[in-house]
This record gives sequence, C-alpha cells and structure tokens, in this order.
Amino acid sequence: MKSVSKKVPVLLAALATACLTLLSFTSTKGGEGFEIYLDNKVVLQKFGSQMNTVSVLQLDAVSASGQLQVKYHHCGRVGKHRVITITNGEAKVLKTWRYDDAKQQSAAMSCSVKDIITLQNPGAGKLNLYYSSSELPGGRLLVSIVPPAKAVVKL
Repeated sequence: MKSVSKKVPVLLAALATACLTLLSFTSTKGGEGFEIYLDNKVVLQKFGSQMNTVSVLQLDAVSASGQLQVKYHHCGRVGKHRVITITNGEAKVLKTWRYDDAKQQSAAMSCSVKDIITLQNPGAGKLNLYYSSSELPGGRLLVSIVPPAKAVVKL
C-alpha cells in the first residue's frame, strides 16, 4: 500500500502537466475576427484581442481598378444584415454598402477600390471602414484608410 501512495503525487503532477500543455494550444477557429483582401490577396487579418488595435491601409491609384473584400467571422457563423460603412475623420457617413445574408462562412463583402478612393478629399485625412450586422449592431472599426503619401524630394 505504501508504494501506491508514493505514486499518487507523481501521477497527479503528470496529469496536471498534460492538462496545462493541452490548454496552451490556441485556435482561432470559431473565434471572432476579420480579413481584408485586395484583389483576392490578404492585406490584413485580425482575430481575438488583435482586433483592439486599428491598422492603417493605404489605397492608391494603382489599386483603383481592384476590389476590396471583407470577411467577418462571428464565432464560426456569418453575420446577418451585413453592412460596410465608410466615414470621414469627423464620423460623417460617406458611403454605405449593404449585403445579402450569406450561407457560407467564407462569404466576402466586396466594394470597388475606386469608390473608396473617390471619397478621399485632398487634405481631408483618413477614412474609417466599419462593419456592422445583426450580431454586431454597434459596429466595429476595422481599418483606417489613408491616401497615398506624397513623395518628398530633398535637395
């Protein structure tokens, strides 16, 4: 009986180590997040706590003929009554796109880059791209869009 009682603490320690090891692996599957594509190429991906910081995206005339696609993930489900909104720096709504409900998790919301670029007034600063849906009625700022930087020539 004495030998069994010596093994119990060792077994408990091994079990605790195994549990901690398994819990240390994380998966974004099923979590909240979004992806932004420019002509089917990923330019930005954020999941979980990464979504608390807003990234900056620069669109220029070269990409004007392209399509910007947004995929938003609600814990493994597609949102209902999805909306993409562009606002200016003063939070004034400049453009809104509404999308039909989709059945596929990978359903992207597309808009023309040219449409976004035409909203940028010279010297007006950044635009903000928001996503909202029935699941996220207050919306979420996904990215700030800035005009291309002007080249500075030093003499």
